[in-house]
Amino acid sequence: MRTRVQAALLLFVVIAVAAFAVPLLLFTASDRTQQLVLARSADLDRFAALMDQAAATGDTSAVAAEARRYTQLYGEPLVVTDTRRRTVVQTGGMRAADPAVARLLDAALRNQTEHPSAALRPWSRGYRMFAEPAGTGTRVSGAVVLRASVGTAADEITRRWAAVLAGAALVAVACAVLARAATGWVVSPLRRLDRAVGQLAAGLPPEQTRAGGPPELRQLAIGFNRMARTVTAALEQQRRLVADTSHQMRNPMAALRLRVDALHTHLAPSGERTYTGVTTELDRLETLLDDLLALATAEHRAGELTVTDGSGGHCDAAAVAADRYRLWKPVAERAGARLTLTPTSAAHPVPAACTDRELAQIADILLDNAIKYAGEGAEITLDCTTEPAAGAGPGSGSGFAVLTVTDDGPGLGADELALATTRFWRSGSQRENRTSGTGLGLAIAEQLLAGRGGRLELTAVRPRGLRARAVLPR
Repeated sequence: MRTRVQAALLLFVVIAVAAFAVPLLLFTASDRTQQLVLARSADLDRFAALMDQAAATGDTSAVAAEARRYTQLYGEPLVVTDTRRRTVVQTGGMRAADPAVARLLDAALRNQTEHPSAALRPWSRGYRMFAEPAGTGTRVSGAVVLRASVGTAADEITRRWAAVLAGAALVAVACAVLARAATGWVVSPLRRLDRAVGQLAAGLPPEQTRAGGPPELRQLAIGFNRMARTVTAALEQQRRLVADTSHQMRNPMAALRLRVDALHTHLAPSGERTYTGVTTELDRLETLLDDLLALATAEHRAGELTVTDGSGGHCDAAAVAADRYRLWKPVAERAGARLTLTPTSAAHPVPAACTDRELAQIADILLDNAIKYAGEGAEITLDCTTEPAAGAGPGSGSGFAVLTVTDDGPGLGADELALATTRFWRSGSQRENRTSGTGLGLAIAEQLLAGRGGRLELTAVRPRGLRARAVLPR
């Protein structure tokens, strides 16, 4: 934001300085050109008066001598003729027969004054021609042509332009410094506020935003700090409630299990079914407490990784997949299912931007769900591959590591897939069959993946089954 604001202010400064400097440059050039024209016009008037006197007396020696002295002093040639175009004097190598001079002489003898009107520029070179008739009123007694050099005037214009441009540059630099200071004064509190909002959104205690900048931003920072303290306290209380509840309930649960187990030997055969139901519910409660702790930990870890860049976690997803396969294969066999690892999964390392422990936890959740819910006789496949990022070439090094668990069980419908990662959600078939589970596993996996910039994808398999893909940046 600071860059955009500075760019807008600098653009305004450039436009403002240009709007001031350009007219000043043009005026400077026009003013110096006008000075040249007025000076040479005065010189022409003087020679025209001398020629008029010479025409009246018939003695042209004075005008000729004055023209030669002028050329020697200023280096600018002159041509003076009478009304019959007879040359009175010509100096500096300029001749009345020259086409340009002849044209100007003809115009002057027709009582027309010729002065150049184009403004000079620093790069102007060469000379400008001036012509003026001699005489009074409509009576013409001769013509005077002057060739004036523009080098001196152009050099002076160059110096004036350099001074104007230097001043404009100084003004632009001063305005740029002021713009940078002003944007920093305004934007810095916003950047701190944005960082604090990101920390708060991630569920972490945000840093206290220092009150700075304009009064409105200071008031906003004070209000945000007050709100952040309230929200952080509420989140911390909620997190502590979950953790403390889970921990505190373990002791009563353990004591209850001991008492139930102690009663087992005193139960009549008719109470065996009740005992089994009680222990099953105890197991489910213990699993629920474990999953609640795991979910709270996953959410807290995802918040930390959202605020940071998520770096520091690297593992070989193929090695983790092979390790999880060896662990879960006998579990799947005891459940009557068949778990296979695709041969390509262990062929090459698959780097993934997460830790071994995080990926192992995600794989355990997906494999446990597949074995538990696919049913007896199901075929379950574990696969670990890489996918290129959108628009990236195969050898670019960017892309994703994908851990996939596919089963041919009953799967989920389209409406159920949309709810599968909702906390405590269980499908209708699981509730009807009283399949064990808390409905928190996929929510935990989704939080772990989101913290690392990944995602969980659940899709139906045709003709039946479910495919769960854990996608992580490489």
